[in-house]
Formats: sequence, C-alpha cells, structure tokens
Amino acid sequence: MTILILHSERKLSIVSVMIRPLFTILGVTLILGALPAPAQRAEAKLVKHLDAVYQHWRAAMLTKNHAKWKSITATHRQISITNRIHSERRPVASTLFSLPAAPPDTRKLKLLDAKVKGVTANLSFFGPVDFGVKGVKPPDNLLTLSFVREGAGWRYDTADYVNLAVLPEVRQQLAAGQLGHFKRPEFTPKGSVVQPMITLRGPVKYIAKTYVYCPGREVKMSVNKVSRHLYQNTKESEIVIGGARDGRNEVQFAITSLPGSTGTEPLAIRVYLLSQIQGTKPIKIFQHQVAEKAKVKPFGTEHFVITPAIGKQILGR
Repeated sequence: MTILILHSERKLSIVSVMIRPLFTILGVTLILGALPAPAQRAEAKLVKHLDAVYQHWRAAMLTKNHAKWKSITATHRQISITNRIHSERRPVASTLFSLPAAPPDTRKLKLLDAKVKGVTANLSFFGPVDFGVKGVKPPDNLLTLSFVREGAGWRYDTADYVNLAVLPEVRQQLAAGQLGHFKRPEFTPKGSVVQPMITLRGPVKYIAKTYVYCPGREVKMSVNKVSRHLYQNTKESEIVIGGARDGRNEVQFAITSLPGSTGTEPLAIRVYLLSQIQGTKPIKIFQHQVAEKAKVKPFGTEHFVITPAIGKQILGR
C-alpha cells in the first residue's frame, strides 16, 4: 500500500489513513441513511463547506499564495511544517510550495464518507485521483481529506492517498459500493489535535537526523524532549525537529516487541549530524545498538555532546 501525504512537509510524516462508511457526530456513530432529514441536510452543507475549504487550500498551493495558505491551513499544521523546514535549514517560502505532485482535484471523485468527531473531520473519496502526471491515466484509488475546526470555522489539515494497486479486491468492492472494510472504530477521526512541542522562529544551528533499524519491534524515541518519533518493524530515518544543540543533548527511547517477533532481532538507534559543507559526510553522534540474540533494554535515557570541535567540523567555522 502506497501512502502519499500532502500538507507541504516532505513525505511528510505517516498519518493514519482514515476512510470509513459511517458518519460520526460528537463521538456517536450513525448510519447516514438513518439520519433525520434536517440532519442529512446539515451533513450535505458541511460536506460542501469542507470541500470548499480544500479547494481554497489547493488553489493557494497551485498559485503559491502564502497569505491564503495561512488563512486556510490548520494552525498546528502550519507550525509543524515551518518547524520541519527550519529544522532542515531550508528557505520557508520556496520550500513550502515544493510539492512532489499537484494536489488532486476532488470534483471528479465520488464521496464515500464524511465524518466529524470533536474538532476534527474527514472526507473520503474514491475514483481517479489525479496528481497531474503527464501521460498517466490515474486508476481508481482512495483519498481522505482531514480538517480541524478552529473558532467558528474549519481549516484544512492533511490529505492521505492510498494506492489500491496491491489490493485489487478492495478496489472492486469500493467500486461496487461495498464499504465493509472501513467500519473498524480505529478509522474514525481522532477528535483532537496534538500541538507541536515548540515553535521555531528561524533555522536551527545543527541539522540532525534519527536512524532506526528495528525488525520485529516498535521504537518510540525523542530527542531533547521535543522531536518525537515512532518506528515499527522498519529501517527509517527522520529529521530531528529543533535540530541538535551545543553541549549535552538527550535521547530517550522505549522498545517493545511486535506480534510475530522472535525477540532475537538486532536493533540500532542512531542520531546523525548533517554537515552543511558540501562533500562532508554526516557524523554519527549517537548510537544504541543491540546485536542479534542479545538482550534488549526496554527503555533508556542516554546523551550525546556537541563539542566546539564537532561544531566546527559540521559548520566549517
């Protein structure tokens, strides 16, 4: 299953795909067809409004209108995106609108589901999700838009795309209107948003990245109690939000086994400093490594130190 997430961060971070056939109001799940007529009219009005919010966001991205983007994007998402750009020491204005593909137009798609819980809402669509790739006829796939209510209105949050190429039976069932796959409660909107730990006002001094190799395990990790990361049965690297600091830096981790794990798999947790001098290799500043069949510590707090000499090596001054 391929997931592309569009909210102006890099890939950016995996957001759970939320596509459901039921409508939820204030945490109470109701089948759309069973709603009274006034409620159904209210639902239709909300769906129209949310889709308009997305179309405004899409227009802002396509025209690179920063003021319009700020007015229509959820506040917590704005902060998260800007934090990431500053953590990579990239220019905000040009990076913000550098998407790998054009945001798809929902007007040619079929609405499968609309759901509200707390201050969050989702619209889920099925059809030829078109990212504007020339010469490619898009097949029918899933697209879920997420929104957050702020004050008296709604703002756009994220878009999750699911490529059903490896799930042809699901594609056939959705095309036939069979939506039973998405009745599980974990697919409802979260109901609330997690606010970023910090708000960066400018580029960090040191660019840092995590690296985790954790076959058969889940690793929860944080750097300086600000940059939080979750890895499950993977080999992956992520940018450290807030970067690394001069002097002492803290790394916290918690490790658990996943179903199917033998408990003997190797493990590696690392932090790298990325040099801003072309041709200079990253520095492995922190490592917690467990060999195959060795005992794994379930949690820990460890540290690494950026000395003046390391800082000079990274920054070249």
